[in-house]
Amino acid sequence: MSMEKKPKNNKLLTQYLSFAWQLIAGIAIFVYLGMLADEWIKTKTPLLIWVFPLLVIIGMMIKVIRDTTNKKDDEA
Repeated sequence: MSMEKKPKNNKLLTQYLSFAWQLIAGIAIFVYLGMLADEWIKTKTPLLIWVFPLLVIIGMMIKVIRDTTNKKDDEA
């Protein structure tokens, strides 16, 4: 018997890892862009540094919901 157990569903694990990296990269990039935009606009309160990553998170949640819901077309 092998001491290592490989996960049965490597495709699902790969999808979750891909999603995690996309989320991390998206948040990091848009935090940086928010900083640049706030400096360029010269706002007193850093509003865009919060808004841009929030939009990324909302977009990724919509993507997860669409990817994980059962589609009736796929079942038929």
